[in-house]
Amino acid sequence: MSFHDVRFPTAISFGSTAGVERRTDIVTLVNGFEERNSPWAQSRRRYDAGIGVRTLDDLAEILSFFEARHAQLFGFRWKDWIDHKSCAPSETPASSDQVLVPGENPNEFQLVRRYADAANEYVRAITKPVIGSVLIAVDGANKVEGVDYSLDHATGVISFVVTPASNAIITAGFEFDVPVRFDTDTIDVNLGAFEAGEIPSIPIVEVRI
Repeated sequence: MSFHDVRFPTAISFGSTAGVERRTDIVTLVNGFEERNSPWAQSRRRYDAGIGVRTLDDLAEILSFFEARHAQLFGFRWKDWIDHKSCAPSETPASSDQVLVPGENPNEFQLVRRYADAANEYVRAITKPVIGSVLIAVDGANKVEGVDYSLDHATGVISFVVTPASNAIITAGFEFDVPVRFDTDTIDVNLGAFEAGEIPSIPIVEVRI
């Protein structure tokens, strides 16, 4: 997939709108009962960057970023201010925050963010960790990046130098970005309307990595 490892301007994304999207197929039976199914195993985030535009300089910065991405052609990083840590937004990430998922090789583990309650759990793969923010522990003992493990910042995969025991619990704390793209090939701006307070719509959607 065509992806530029650059982050959308965070001062503008801070004021954006954000939402979570899923797809559910619902069939109502003749007896009134429903059958529900989802073709998506993963949810998808949507944003509107236009809400965060406050000045003409902000707008010019977005247009420059839009042109550099060739509109929808290249993906990029987005900081979701509601959900960008392995912990709650008000907390500081700790190496015990999230239990990781084993990868294809016994020494590899995928960074994940878990969303759970008493009834169910959703495990979201984290593919764009923030450099310098990742903390890793094996059975509660903190490990050192570059000594005990390496991290692929393009995929969120941890590779240990020495393969952990099969019953070891691998945990992590981190900050992360969301891989996204513009969800339009056109940004229409009426400067007169903008100066009067009308906000342009600049839709952005999460992409699979």
